[in-house]
Amino acid sequence: MREKPTVLSREIVARSRLFAVEQLQLKFTNGVERTYERLAGKANGYGAVMVVALRDADTALLVEEYCAGTDAYELSLPKGLIEPGEDVLDAANRELKEEAGFGARHLEHLTELSLSPGYMSQRIQVVLAWDLYEEKLPGDEPEPMGLDSVRLSQLSQLVSHPQFSEGRALAALYLARDVIAQRGGLHAR
Repeated sequence: MREKPTVLSREIVARSRLFAVEQLQLKFTNGVERTYERLAGKANGYGAVMVVALRDADTALLVEEYCAGTDAYELSLPKGLIEPGEDVLDAANRELKEEAGFGARHLEHLTELSLSPGYMSQRIQVVLAWDLYEEKLPGDEPEPMGLDSVRLSQLSQLVSHPQFSEGRALAALYLARDVIAQRGGLHAR
């Protein structure tokens, strides 16, 4: 494993309600120095979850919400911040209820993903959820979210959908599809 660069200095150079921009002065093992900027830290210090919620072994729920980053309504997986005192699975079930109107009797942590590790330190926990039941909790969204679905056997078609662009969600869906196939179906663990 390569030796990480030495941090010569770090400074928060900008801050908003949601983000802090940290400037790092780094010295690499070959003597080269560079300045990097990144979005620093986790938004709430507890992390975030993304839920692949399955109606059946081939159908995952998608939610539709307005995304300020793309200035468009986008389809993605239910996701949100982990609250203080919550574990990953509890947070996933809460977000699923708030955003999609379903809870899950079975939840399993699959992996952790980053979005853009060159510029962001945030990571998101991917949770597989199945054996769904209807239950709606009030969330923090400004308007009700739309609900849609995708067949895991047709994920390659999802990338051409004009409302779908989130790489983390696509990776999570492919991972869930492969885990289900390797197990020969959905089974409680």
